Amino acid sequence: MLWAVSDTSGPVLVVGGAVVDDLDRPTTLLAARRTEPPHLAGGWELPGGKVDPGEEPLEALHRELAEELGVRVEVGEELIAPNGLGWDLPPLHRMRVWLVRVIEGEPAPIEVHDELRHLRLGHWSEVGWLPADVPIVLALTALAEQRQAR
Repeated sequence: MLWAVSDTSGPVLVVGGAVVDDLDRPTTLLAARRTEPPHLAGGWELPGGKVDPGEEPLEALHRELAEELGVRVEVGEELIAPNGLGWDLPPLHRMRVWLVRVIEGEPAPIEVHDELRHLRLGHWSEVGWLPADVPIVLALTALAEQRQAR
């Protein structure tokens, strides 16, 4: 699938990491509270960011998580959006999200965040997620609950 990184004909691609404790049967999810830009400050999100021109999405994911949290991760499966094209981040962005597990480092709010929380399954909706992240967290919750029931 080809993605427009940043042209006028389509959305800007953003990548996000659902930082979990286990890629197959997640029971914790990391939430990060934004400090900027002002209209997003105080909202909780999955960490990640924009894909730079010429950069592959998974390269961007590793770079963003290193910059924002100071960690290296193992990447699991992608959480496919219902439209198959990525999760809408109005007005001009679309995000692809992967389950990731920290393999090196301890997550810290290094850049654009001031607080991190490790939420236990069943409590993933207890922070004030940014509106665009709500459907992603609901889909992650359904996936995790389904896998716990196996």
